[in-house]
Amino acid sequence: MTDQKRNLSLKTAVQLVVFILILPLSPVLITRRWAWWEAWAYAGAYILGFAVSRALAARRHPDLLAERSRMMDHDDAPPWDRVLAPLVGLGGGLIPVAAGLDALWGWSSDFSLGWKLAALAVILLGYVISSWALIVNRYFSGMARIQHDRDHRVVSRGPYSQVRHPGYAGALLTYLASPVLLDSGWAFLPAVSLGVILVIRTRLEDRMLQEKLEGYRTYADRVQARLFPGLW
Repeated sequence: MTDQKRNLSLKTAVQLVVFILILPLSPVLITRRWAWWEAWAYAGAYILGFAVSRALAARRHPDLLAERSRMMDHDDAPPWDRVLAPLVGLGGGLIPVAAGLDALWGWSSDFSLGWKLAALAVILLGYVISSWALIVNRYFSGMARIQHDRDHRVVSRGPYSQVRHPGYAGALLTYLASPVLLDSGWAFLPAVSLGVILVIRTRLEDRMLQEKLEGYRTYADRVQARLFPGLW
């Protein structure tokens, strides 16, 4: 193994531990409330959703995970996504951290059990939609770019037959429902900010695809919704 590949593997391993294990568990780690079932449900849904979706995606598209692991190394990525993509990752991590600090200091009142169960259902739905999009779409990169090196084509099957950016739609559902499950009004600050970033990223990426990806404009004429049918 070359030094470059070894450093890349180490970097990927560290990122996985931090973003896929430590951050989802941060509400429990910060508060040491080991019986906090909502926090365990949040972490379990996140970790399980990540593991299952990546395993299925790797089985169907063996080169996809390598593409996603190199997201910040692509020279052809647009400047705006070099800013927005890291902000999405940062925002996703801030939600459970904010919820943990909120619970530690008792800043927010609890939501009712009904609201929390509904939020958990929305979170699971969001993971299903995002995972489905990842599994179906061989070009589901972590960075918005036209993947000429991977023979980039329009994907219109699965959830893409209903919305043009189902991965973002599923993520948005998960982000906005998480503060309710975790009883944190303060976690809405990063969640709503992240929602705004995702909407901006969707608009910019969709415009780029219409301008540069062959066949996408025709697909966009057929599938009108960017994120949610009947809304936008």
